[in-house]
Amino acid sequence: MTKFIIKRLLYSAVILVVVMFIVYALMYAMPNNYVEQQARQLATRPGATKSYQQWLDDLNKQYGMDENIVSGYFTWVKNAVTGNFGDSWKWSKPVLTEFNDTVWISFILSLVAFIFELLIAIPLGILAARKQYQVADYAATVISMICISLPTFFLACLLKLVFATKLGWVDFTGMTSRNYPKLSEFGKILDVGKHMILPAVTLIIISIGGLMRYTRTNMLEVLNADYIRTARAKGVPEKKVISKHAFRNTLIPLVTSLGGSLPSLFGGALITETLFGIQGIGFASYYSMVEADIPFTMFYLAFISLLTLLGNLLADILYAVVDPRVRLS
Repeated sequence: MTKFIIKRLLYSAVILVVVMFIVYALMYAMPNNYVEQQARQLATRPGATKSYQQWLDDLNKQYGMDENIVSGYFTWVKNAVTGNFGDSWKWSKPVLTEFNDTVWISFILSLVAFIFELLIAIPLGILAARKQYQVADYAATVISMICISLPTFFLACLLKLVFATKLGWVDFTGMTSRNYPKLSEFGKILDVGKHMILPAVTLIIISIGGLMRYTRTNMLEVLNADYIRTARAKGVPEKKVISKHAFRNTLIPLVTSLGGSLPSLFGGALITETLFGIQGIGFASYYSMVEADIPFTMFYLAFISLLTLLGNLLADILYAVVDPRVRLS
């Protein structure tokens, strides 16, 4: 196991270097107008001590834009490995500070949605497989197809129309109410939680469809296996057949999809957060990309790439946990 993990980490490091070089190349190829615009804004701020040309030279040097693409990339890497990602042009603060201020909002929102996704999708998928071609199966199939087909922006707008505009139960957008400063500490927690309901429901609905169908398909394959028929022929109770024999083997392919959920937990829900005004990492990354905030965009893409590689490694390790027959070497 240790040898496998070390080998995969080395592979992941190589992949990360290549991916980030591609990202840097795209940023390097952007028009200089964005860097010039940022230098002009910094030079015209009240109390600015540097001229436009001085700021322009500093920004180009800091991000390797004054060098060729290869040496410029290694300049960025050298700063990145020391934790120096520069200052965000959009948020006017260090990139890591903005990241720390927003990532935990996204993590809590995504974690709540992820837990409910598992609690809803997996049992419904198992039920649909057990009741194949019956009412429960058809109902679960219709629900899953609706969830898969709904675009995020459409569902979010629909929920806001019904629960914010028509019923007035929640605010249209934002994380807090107007009277938030006057509330008690417990009231503030409830107020923030209230504003998180619709974004969480949006994430749950758009996620459960795929996982439900995936669980049903794998459960059907397991239920048709010879050892399941043998267990039933021996008189093993159906509940034990499902919970002990079938479900454990169904977990093996499910690990692939669940391991890939790591980026979504920490990477934020870009569309959902933007539509609901939830100031998480997805919200920050969206507006950073729109306004060509190169430092924050570079960090965010590196962060997502790293999470994706770690998620794949985690999925491989979990194979050995859920299936003793799997040996990693």
